[in-house]
Amino acid sequence: MTTIVVGGHFGDEGKGKIISYLALKDRPDIIARAGVGPNAGHTVYWEGREYGLRMIPCGFVNEASRLLVGAGVLVDPKRFQEEVKMTGTEGRIFVDSRCAVIEQRHKEEDAGDKFLHTKVGTTGSGCGPANAERAHRTIKLARDFPELREYLADVPLEVNSAIDSGKEVLVEASQGFGLSLFYGTYPYVTSKDTSAGMAAVDVGIGPTKVDDVLVIYKAYTTRVGEGPQNTLITEENISQYPLWQEVLGAAEKKGIKGSSVNDVLAKYLGEKGTVTQRQRRIGDFDLELAKYSAMVNGATQIGITCLDKIFPECNGVREYHKLSHRARDYVRGIEDGVGIKATLISTGPNPGDIVDLRV
Repeated sequence: MTTIVVGGHFGDEGKGKIISYLALKDRPDIIARAGVGPNAGHTVYWEGREYGLRMIPCGFVNEASRLLVGAGVLVDPKRFQEEVKMTGTEGRIFVDSRCAVIEQRHKEEDAGDKFLHTKVGTTGSGCGPANAERAHRTIKLARDFPELREYLADVPLEVNSAIDSGKEVLVEASQGFGLSLFYGTYPYVTSKDTSAGMAAVDVGIGPTKVDDVLVIYKAYTTRVGEGPQNTLITEENISQYPLWQEVLGAAEKKGIKGSSVNDVLAKYLGEKGTVTQRQRRIGDFDLELAKYSAMVNGATQIGITCLDKIFPECNGVREYHKLSHRARDYVRGIEDGVGIKATLISTGPNPGDIVDLRV
């Protein structure tokens, strides 16, 4: 069984939480990281600790899983080694020898590029310049760096061998569909495609070997950095959203203040980017984008996260019938709009805070 998990909006959908749950619940033999590189951060809460990961698969919480980083992923050796130590994954984490490597000069070029850093809102992690250099065929690969030698592997060979022998493989992507170089809000996008098809390419598996594509959406839409956001909540339109008026009221009762309605909402919901700590912009659920991303990704299932943030009465709920009526109505509205059933509904930050409706 091979499952790919991808983001359906602009990243920050809570993929790390979902993947950590699947790692513990389904106990996959292999968990492979796809995506761009260390410009994407995933947050995992495990055993009372918060992990901000940019290189290591979020499924590290299952100590029996072999962890792999696909050839399509850019590797920052220093960050990678820091996370290996942080997560205690020495001996079971490996990177494909063909991964391109981010060097300091890539980070400097990224941060110094006015268009990328100021207008597009790049994280400054060097991914854009490194991917550009890879396209020019002049970049160094993981096999060229002595400090990575002990971690080298042939990821496609391992993943395909596991699939052919009937083992469980989980592929975790990064970023979100709206940031795809091909299908996102160009030019406010990342430096490659972010769809499920690309995730399969990143780890070296063909489309006929993928059984499920799980597209993750937050119960509302957030975006960090620059770029359009069609459902952005503002002073001018919040009156159209009774639910968001209620959330704003809850924030004001807590004494939260800000420079705008959106600022208050972001502070109340705790919305900050994992990599940059920049505040995310808050929007109503973008159903149009969700439906389109489900189509292009070939979604077989969808997951909804952060339901508890807008429906606090659902915090920690693990059974569907215990969700409030209004929360269930909200989920059904998303399902009807996207045209696919939600199989995983997250109700809190910890891996076990989830309603699992998979058959």
